[in-house]
Amino acid sequence: MRYNDNMMNNTMTYDFLDDAGPLAAGPVPAHQHSNGGGWVADSAYVAASAFVGPDAKVYDNAKVCGNAEVFGNAEVCGNAVVYDNAKVCGNAVVYGYAEVCGNAEVYGNAKVFDNAKVYGTAKVSGTAWVSGAAKVYGTARVRGHAEVYGTAKVCDNAVVYGYAYVYDNAKVFGNAKVYGNAEVFGNAKVYGTAKVFGAAVVYGNPEVCDNAVVYGYAEVFDNAKVYGTAKVYDNARVYDDTKVCCDTAE
Repeated sequence: MRYNDNMMNNTMTYDFLDDAGPLAAGPVPAHQHSNGGGWVADSAYVAASAFVGPDAKVYDNAKVCGNAEVFGNAEVCGNAVVYDNAKVCGNAVVYGYAEVCGNAEVYGNAKVFDNAKVYGTAKVSGTAWVSGAAKVYGTARVRGHAEVYGTAKVCDNAVVYGYAYVYDNAKVFGNAKVYGNAEVFGNAKVYGTAKVFGAAVVYGNPEVCDNAVVYGYAEVFDNAKVYGTAKVYDNARVYDDTKVCCDTAE
């Protein structure tokens, strides 16, 4: 049994089999939440208005507040906070000092941890990770095996998916898409309806915007700018203060 009802002292314990949270180890004092029946460690806080499904777990010093919902096999632990109307479900785990709020959703096998924050109506799914001090917000989507970390931001209606990485202080916004095995890092900005995909790398202080496309094994770095309807692909390298607008770089 993973729980034990101790009639001698009228307490109940539960073993959260902790894989993510730093505090729980073995059976700890716990109870089943009145709204949903999920297990909640006595050290955690779940508001009466929140929902914790029967197979979900909230433990360590985590907090679930407002009308937030945690269900499926989801876990909220460490010092994480889930509040407002946010949802954490499936096999998702939110831990560390992470925050999920607004109408955001974290589901599938996704993980949000460290000091990361997911809010607005953003969605993190698949096996995606959002960590460090990264922020995903607006109506942004991070899915597949993508990772967003460091102090990176993915916002507006941007989408990061596949095996893409966005990190350091990079920002992907507007209706931009980063996918495949692409990487965007440093202080790079990808926005407008721009696309970066394949094994392309955008780093340093560049901008890729408008309807520009960077793909293949192309690199855009330093203070370069790729914009308009430009296409940069194959093994092309755009760097220094170069600007590529409508021509194709190969």
